[in-house]
Amino acid sequence: MWVLYSLALTVVLVAGSPWWLFRMATSGKYREGLPERLGRVPRRLRAAPRAEPVVWVHAVSVGEVLAAGRMIAELGERLPGWRIVVSTTTRTGQRLARERFGEENVFYFPLDFAFAARAYLRALQPRMLVLLETEFWPRMLVECRRAGVPVVVVNARISDRSWPRYQRLRFLWRPLLSGLSLVLAQSELDVERLRALGAARAELGGNLKYDIRTAKPAAVTAALREHLPPGAKLLICGSTLEGEERMLLDAISSGALPTETVMVLAPRHPERFEAVAQLLSAQDIPWLRRSQWMEAPGPVPAGTIFLLDSIGELASLYALAAVAFVGGSLVSAGGHNPLEPAQFGVPVVMGPSCENFRGIVAKLWEHDAICVTRPEELRQTLARLLEDASFAQSLGARARQVFESEAGATARAADALTALVLKAQPAEAGA
Repeated sequence: MWVLYSLALTVVLVAGSPWWLFRMATSGKYREGLPERLGRVPRRLRAAPRAEPVVWVHAVSVGEVLAAGRMIAELGERLPGWRIVVSTTTRTGQRLARERFGEENVFYFPLDFAFAARAYLRALQPRMLVLLETEFWPRMLVECRRAGVPVVVVNARISDRSWPRYQRLRFLWRPLLSGLSLVLAQSELDVERLRALGAARAELGGNLKYDIRTAKPAAVTAALREHLPPGAKLLICGSTLEGEERMLLDAISSGALPTETVMVLAPRHPERFEAVAQLLSAQDIPWLRRSQWMEAPGPVPAGTIFLLDSIGELASLYALAAVAFVGGSLVSAGGHNPLEPAQFGVPVVMGPSCENFRGIVAKLWEHDAICVTRPEELRQTLARLLEDASFAQSLGARARQVFESEAGATARAADALTALVLKAQPAEAGA
């Protein structure tokens, strides 16, 4: 069966190669790290002493890297003398991971071929592979089982959108997921779905994202705080996707929002920064571009749109917001993390597409701590929150209470992983 899987994957890659080559040539998005993805283990990973036991953590992109950060720190405290290496799939996740965990410990996750997976398993000889959320790569799971490497999934979830696909392929997933050593799921519904797919060791672990704490403020946060006009109301629109910026621009250009509003637009993907800049240039609205403005920061007048064309600064910038809109939710993309603004007591607005954060949004909704709005109601929802300070503050306060009350999943995960890896390995590995 796995020969057929590998053959099918090869056919897909070959058929899609013209598109991949075009993307590599035009943006470099897929060119970076290609040798690593094909199984060429970077020299920096091989430099560590062979006797040093290794835990391999895979976090696909920025959100997972942020969620894994505190868990990795706690694992380091519980496993002194161990090395924790981190793989990512996306370029933005790779850059953040290198910044957080050191370049010598970070690499691109290999493509799901036997030769690529085996190369890393031979080089690292990990005592455990920890996957975040839904990174169930069949070939990697098979090769880990053959190599005797325990695999654990933390922050596991099965989204409403992907659940029917998993059910149709249950015959494929059952033998794979049954071999997982432990699965810590975000919610009881996720536990139920994972067990139905064959993950007998699935149990409730909670959501690591409730434990994310923003690191020190980014430089742009301090600069904006200094240069905003008195009484300015900062509307931060974070992680926006194509189509959402135009809806948000319509809201501010309509005159429905207070005149003292300053809007921050933070596109989710760096490759769209230029397209959003062109969109702003076509509008009759004053705007500033972070990359240029930070060279010589100056006043940011009311009514201005501020394009955040940078990576890793949005989370700390939410601390300045009067209102936050979380993107990926007005289009059918499943939404992004509403806890990033909620931790600061900022009222959160999302569109109806929230399934990627189903449990978190449900918890916020249950406590009347989030506004979920349809595109046609966006303008009125934002206007009400920006105009009614009492309503906005109460909504934000409830969001912060939910954020603080649900913490603890990270410590539970670190305890479970430590116990499992020490139990599975010789006593001298933890010495």
